[in-house]
Amino acid sequence: MVKEVPYTRVCNTKNILTVNGQFPGPTLYAHKGDTIVVDVYNRGKFNITIHWHGVLQTRNPWSDGPEYITQCAIQPGAKFRQKIIFTTEEGTLWWHAHSTWLRATVHGALIVYPKIGTSYPFPKPDAEIPIILGDWWEEDIMELYLNLERDGDAIQINSEAFLINGQPGDLYPCSKRETFKLELNSGMTYLLRIVNSVLLDSLFFSVANHTVTVVGSDGSYLKPFERSFVFITTGQTVDVLLEANQSPDHYYMAASVYSIGGTGAYNNSTTTAIVEYNGNYTPSSPPVLPDLPSHSDTAAGLNFTASLRSLADEEHPVDVPMEIDTHLFYTLSLNAPCKNRSCPGQGSLNVQSRGPSSSKHHSCSQRWVGGHKIQG
Repeated sequence: MVKEVPYTRVCNTKNILTVNGQFPGPTLYAHKGDTIVVDVYNRGKFNITIHWHGVLQTRNPWSDGPEYITQCAIQPGAKFRQKIIFTTEEGTLWWHAHSTWLRATVHGALIVYPKIGTSYPFPKPDAEIPIILGDWWEEDIMELYLNLERDGDAIQINSEAFLINGQPGDLYPCSKRETFKLELNSGMTYLLRIVNSVLLDSLFFSVANHTVTVVGSDGSYLKPFERSFVFITTGQTVDVLLEANQSPDHYYMAASVYSIGGTGAYNNSTTTAIVEYNGNYTPSSPPVLPDLPSHSDTAAGLNFTASLRSLADEEHPVDVPMEIDTHLFYTLSLNAPCKNRSCPGQGSLNVQSRGPSSSKHHSCSQRWVGGHKIQG
């Protein structure tokens, strides 16, 4: 059920749109090849759709979620049943609202286990933990979106805080008590299913004094490789194995922004969680912080991304076309508005601007903004 509930983060209480009152929303579980059915009840005041990010939905686009593209929005007070058909997906994906910027608070993990009777292409971990990276906006997210739609100043918009599993961490004010904590037992291996649900930013992520083994991304397995940090773009998922092989102590898990080469304004704060080893010892105070790359370290991000290689083994084949029939060239742009605000900023594809359909014959062309129905 999509509904507004009050939440407090960084000394600020406000109503946010949630699913089942949870932020982040509930984690959904399936096996490879499953079909699941989700009933979405919209008790909010805006049109909304739910997208299953990374699910192919072959021949089933009307349950995919893109508003006004493959389906009508779910209007306030309405219900829509969505069928999610899993085919080749296996690993960590996520679901989120696909209407305006409502995904800022309407999102959650979507975990696809191996097909029953099969297993992971790596030793089975002792435990699995979703790690959802998000952000907290002090302003009303719909007001921000409508201002952006009018003025086009996305590069100047920054959230108040980044989050790990819905919590900013104790480096932010009013946040120490609720900091997310992950308990480890020495000698055990943990599968961290990391989701970047941050609205606009790519992030660096790390656990102090630990390396991780990257084994998957976006619902597919990868050739394993070790790193001291993870670079994860907005909307991406990354699966890593974390071995509890350090001296028992408290360690920070942390994430901070990559600022696209250091240009423009950006949120330079760091969200943290605490990794706690079980046992009898006196923990470091404060916990050890990881050495994250600098905010403008493009080389670090590119190096990590260039290391992603599909597993492509017998059980997980990848058929890549070796001959190219047609070469296509696309240029995507986020254009700035006119200096005097006489024209709005607008995205473009190959210099052609695109906007929502204004056709009076389009049955889905109604939008709800602030509780009022308008044509758009």
